[in-house]
Amino acid sequence: MKYKAFRDISLSRLGLGNMRLPSQEPGKPGSPIDYKASHEMMDRAYEQGINYYDTAYVYNNGDSERCVGEGMKKYPRGSFYLATKFNIGANPDYKAVFAEQLERLQTDYIDFYLIHCVMDGNAKQYIDSGAIEYFLDMKAKGKITYLGFSSHAGTDTLRMFADHHDWDFAQIQLNYFDWNYSSTKEEYEILAERNIPIMVMEPVRGGRLSSLTPEAEALLKARHPDWSISAWALRFVKSLPQVQVILSGMSSMEQMNDNLGTFADDDGLSEEDMALLMKACDLFHSQLQVPCTACRYCTDGCPAQINIPEFLKLYNSYKVDGRWALHGWKDIATEGTPMDCVGCGACTGHCPQNIDTPKIMSELAELLAQK
Repeated sequence: MKYKAFRDISLSRLGLGNMRLPSQEPGKPGSPIDYKASHEMMDRAYEQGINYYDTAYVYNNGDSERCVGEGMKKYPRGSFYLATKFNIGANPDYKAVFAEQLERLQTDYIDFYLIHCVMDGNAKQYIDSGAIEYFLDMKAKGKITYLGFSSHAGTDTLRMFADHHDWDFAQIQLNYFDWNYSSTKEEYEILAERNIPIMVMEPVRGGRLSSLTPEAEALLKARHPDWSISAWALRFVKSLPQVQVILSGMSSMEQMNDNLGTFADDDGLSEEDMALLMKACDLFHSQLQVPCTACRYCTDGCPAQINIPEFLKLYNSYKVDGRWALHGWKDIATEGTPMDCVGCGACTGHCPQNIDTPKIMSELAELLAQK
């Protein structure tokens, strides 16, 4: 495992994201975390030198924090770093949330604490709430070591929030696809100009960049046959100097071992590699239609209880692979289906990617009705 200096400590380049931990019933929304399998992954990560463990108040309805706290309590507290987040939309009582998080994580301090999911619609609420001042006070008292924020906001909001005070770090969604086809490059530059270290989420875009179109994959495999497709995405992010820790939400030991191999060296991408990756990205983009990262922010308020991320995944498969990809729709674990969508728009208001989900559900409903 390679490390990078942060202030007076060293952080592993690879961090363990704990939003997609193994579940007791894989593929079923809301399935409880498999603590045994999750702790085995944490043990493997720790043994291989990963020292940054990221979770949040809202992940798995709070069970992610509990699982991480239980899994890491066996190790000396000073030998790893915990990162968690306050989400004002989940519970605006920041004092109660922070106390509960300390209890869940079985610790008396948080190493890296974040204002969670800053967006255009909630940035002012965070600023006006008093939460930032409270967490700065907790930092002064040693209950928080470093204070930062995670952002899904537009660039103007990001600039405003980044200038609010002297943040220790920030976390953004960063991957080569969004670098080319979203505002990610500008977001990176905004933080780099302010010398704010970047923790990266979604480097493989929720797993979407672990499997490309056959043409795109063939380009990459011809150059580096021993690299996985995911490794290309991770090495792209490693190439960016402002990046501190790269989070990967690993949910299997196979993913863990592949990522550990990628982070066994400091190599990013050469100029030739980078040019080839951008060519593969263009090929992939020509067929990819929906940039869903399966964050599941859309599902809680859905009155029809549709497993939206899985149906968006199905829609992407249809766009890439044709109508045959729709055959497996009845295997999706869900209460509602696209045919039950009422077009209320509750999902779109919570989507960091601004996906027009009701429109896609309507199209899918028509397609599925023909099968």
